[in-house]
Amino acid sequence: MEHMLLLFIFFIPILGLTNGAETEQDFTWHLKKIPQIVSERTFSLDSPKFEAKTKLELNSVCGIECQRKLPVPSLSDLKDLLSYETVFENGTRTLTEVNVLGLVLDPAGNTTTRRSSRKKRQIYGTDSRFSIYDKRFMTNFPFNTAVKISTGCSGILISPKHVLTAAHCLHNGKDYVKGSKRLRVGLMKTKSRGNGRKRKGANRSRREVSVAQEDPEVATELRRQSRGGGRKQRRSGRKQGTSNGMPSFQWTRVKSTHIPKGWFKGVAGDVALDYDYAVLELKRPHKRKYMELGISPTIKMMPGSMIHFSGFDNDRSGQLVYRFCSISDESNDLFYQYCDAEPGSTGSGIYLRLKEPNKKKWKRKIIAVYSGHQWVDVNGEQQDYNVAVRITPLKYAQICFWIHGNDENCTQG
Repeated sequence: MEHMLLLFIFFIPILGLTNGAETEQDFTWHLKKIPQIVSERTFSLDSPKFEAKTKLELNSVCGIECQRKLPVPSLSDLKDLLSYETVFENGTRTLTEVNVLGLVLDPAGNTTTRRSSRKKRQIYGTDSRFSIYDKRFMTNFPFNTAVKISTGCSGILISPKHVLTAAHCLHNGKDYVKGSKRLRVGLMKTKSRGNGRKRKGANRSRREVSVAQEDPEVATELRRQSRGGGRKQRRSGRKQGTSNGMPSFQWTRVKSTHIPKGWFKGVAGDVALDYDYAVLELKRPHKRKYMELGISPTIKMMPGSMIHFSGFDNDRSGQLVYRFCSISDESNDLFYQYCDAEPGSTGSGIYLRLKEPNKKKWKRKIIAVYSGHQWVDVNGEQQDYNVAVRITPLKYAQICFWIHGNDENCTQG
């Protein structure tokens, strides 16, 4: 069964390209003109209390079904929702009001696409996650873009000084969580425990490693290798990690935190999952490769409807965990997906690998933030799903504005 799954995953892009150039074009990053987010005025606010408890599972949030009933937000609504708070490391806080320029409102409202009946829970049947042990992968792109947040979440590097994560890792909708007062980000490094001995498999050629790193399903192959011993191998996973070098973290302090006003209760009525994202500015820049932002395409524009992300699941302490899966439902702002995940992976950057325009090269970009395992309203009842927040043109404009401090570098995405 596992071999059939591997063949299916590997041949998805190939099958998509056999229908001719028109289908091939569907698997390309299409550059879009981005609306402008412009800062209008900034106010000083009282310092936060930092008394909220970190809660990785949310209740009564507005999910895809709820969004179908919502009216299309007006330009005035969007300006309010996209205004944002900034909290600095000294505890001071500001509110920045923004204007939105060049936006064409969609009168069709919040459209949705459903692929199949949804399943529940964080782990769907057989656990398809697997840990990255080999430091040649762990400390190289794309895996080394995953970071750990000191409040217990994950995140992803999006610039030399910025990290994208989920807003509820820092704020519960009413107040900032206790751990966010002295927020830190852990960048992965390896700590050798082999006493100088050569690791098993260390004599693989550079070509083999390079090809594996460029393969979009590289972790699938790693999974096959790491699970060679079946159940016995899974039980001895920690021991193998120790011999190959377990990751440790280089912790960096956070200089400032940006959260959209749409996340706060009282603005959106209740916490709205579509604004569950935040950007952290590091006090010092890192020197590693980061993941670029991309506009989230629709399901039909993704090879095999597959997404990928890595994070630090709590049930696999000290390990970087990778997974890939298909999307089941989508709205303009959210994905429901089948990715196996546990608390700790919340805030991870979800990415795709598509072709660059007019080039043969394929490139990974972040297209969503993993919001986690959430309880959402479905026809007046609570149901639990794994949810991701899509990077729309407006969210791209805002995140890009937070990174660069202006809109000059954010005209296309």
